[in-house]
Amino acid sequence: MRARGRIRVAGTVAGLVGLWGLIGAGGCSMFQSEQSARGQKLYAHYCMHCHGEHGRQNEGFNWSSMTVPKPKDLSNKSEMGTFKDEDIFNTISRDMKDTSPGGDKIGDDEFAVPTMPTFKYTLSEEEIWSIVGFVRSLHGMKLEFNVEGRKKELEAAEKAAQQKYEEAKRVAEEAEKKANDEAEKKGVEVDDNAYAKEMQAMVQAKKEFDQASEAFKNFTTRPGKGVNIARPDLTMKPDAEAKLAEVGKRLYVNKYGCNGCHKIGDEGGRVGPALDRAGFRLNPTWVYRWLRNPQAMKPDTRMPSLGLNDTDAKAVSLYLKTLRAPKPEKPIEKIEG
Repeated sequence: MRARGRIRVAGTVAGLVGLWGLIGAGGCSMFQSEQSARGQKLYAHYCMHCHGEHGRQNEGFNWSSMTVPKPKDLSNKSEMGTFKDEDIFNTISRDMKDTSPGGDKIGDDEFAVPTMPTFKYTLSEEEIWSIVGFVRSLHGMKLEFNVEGRKKELEAAEKAAQQKYEEAKRVAEEAEKKANDEAEKKGVEVDDNAYAKEMQAMVQAKKEFDQASEAFKNFTTRPGKGVNIARPDLTMKPDAEAKLAEVGKRLYVNKYGCNGCHKIGDEGGRVGPALDRAGFRLNPTWVYRWLRNPQAMKPDTRMPSLGLNDTDAKAVSLYLKTLRAPKPEKPIEKIEG
């Protein structure tokens, strides 16, 4: 959105001033409209099969297949209005917790429903905020969090940290050169302590710059983008494999809530394929890499990356390897969604 005569120049300037006035008046609403459209698109792709198009219970095709607690009624203003924007954001972007007895410690204010996946490792913070904004619209409220302001704040912090680092680097290099010159004049070894303070300041400034850059990157860029997972070493003794598979069985339900989307036998969701014959159909090495970063293997998949570490991914992969149900007499019904 982004001359030949004095009158024409003046007219051009006046036109630009008028245009920028319109943008200034409507810029915020334009951004909010764009953000809302993005949130609706992401919600439809990742959330609608469980929460429904309008956020109502038993509206999504997967809702009836899920365990208790069922997905929350996002259209219920009396309940959803009690949550802050940050509460909804933290529910969508969190680390998954092992809810097994003796598993992870879970605080009173922490959301720990395994069948509700995290999108912390799949979407950028900006994208998650757009989903929060759309969820707010489902119960007649508006997002209060200033997403664009936060983005500008992080960008400014990155630039300031970069300038600080570049200045600290210049000072450290000058101090080092001065120490070298003085040592050469005197014919002695360079005294590293002479510029140690400047070097320490440069290292600290570089650390702060890296942190600021990472914060801005996390806000604007999907975390798993361009990250390929190496093939794992799954060779181990049979007893060790069986023991780790048992751990995987627990994690499958109690930490990563895979049963929310996948069916084994008569239990589980209908978003992803049934897994009761995974031991026949799926290679454990492929499963491991898929669990660590699904988007690297299929960018448009609806399955989010759940933040599995190496050990957990191996455990779940080996558990799925044990699933070898008989071939069904009738073809399994395919769910479109």
